[in-house]
Amino acid sequence: MAYDLVIFGNFTKDTIVSAAGTRQVDGGGFNYGAHVAAMMGLRTATVTRLAREDERVVTALRTLGIDTFPTYTPRSTHMRLYYPSSNPDERILTVTQDAGAFTPEQFEGIEARTYVANASIRGEVGLDVILALKRKGGRVVIDAQGFVRTVSSDGTLHFDEWPGREEILPHIDILKTDNVESKALTGRGDIRAAAREIAGWGPREIVLTHRDGILVYAEGRYHEAPWRPAKLVGRSGRGDTCIASYAARRLSAPPEDAVVWAAAVTSLKMEAEGPIKRPLADVEAMIRRDYAPAA
Repeated sequence: MAYDLVIFGNFTKDTIVSAAGTRQVDGGGFNYGAHVAAMMGLRTATVTRLAREDERVVTALRTLGIDTFPTYTPRSTHMRLYYPSSNPDERILTVTQDAGAFTPEQFEGIEARTYVANASIRGEVGLDVILALKRKGGRVVIDAQGFVRTVSSDGTLHFDEWPGREEILPHIDILKTDNVESKALTGRGDIRAAAREIAGWGPREIVLTHRDGILVYAEGRYHEAPWRPAKLVGRSGRGDTCIASYAARRLSAPPEDAVVWAAAVTSLKMEAEGPIKRPLADVEAMIRRDYAPAA
């Protein structure tokens, strides 16, 4: 079957620890992204890996009208996200177990205009999957976190070199990264310079999130939009929501429009824990109110 958007990644059982307390949240980039696509009314499918005991996530997505193709594994990915300060970019991530790697066979019979890979750690999505999707002819979107995050001996996630990036990146249409990852990759603290350098490695568009908003580098031009949440409650899933909303909007709009759309959707998501559950009208109203061009 043909879809507008196919979003995939391992489900993660998230334990979020911050000054507000400790919460358990059903996470995973595919989960956050699927809620965006459902809100936008797109023909959407998700492909995921998770333990049978977490099948409620599959049921919930199907209830939203999203075709979901799970592979049941001995265990789900478990992640702990600790926010030691009010800075949303400062966090410590720990993984105690994971659901393993995707295979090209999981995408047999699935066609889409855009494929979004929302992996959490290195090893979840390999070159074999990227090439299999590219052969299908759709746009391929990846998040750098799934290729530069590695798990240390104590379970803590850290950023590492990206082996094989020269093989993967020329096949990528849109690459999402954040300011921490982009600095680790390029050594550049200037996000514009970092985005331009990463684009030189092959991706056609760069979507870079940071504390204040989104920077997009596409076709030699920069486009920016700030976050404008009324309150900051749900930091986790910010990047996942951003890249899904940007990729979804790019199906019908240019980068300068998609960056504003993604900023508004993500801002509304950050006002609550978990995936976005706001109506489309709220996004449109926010754009008119908070992102209207200056007269």
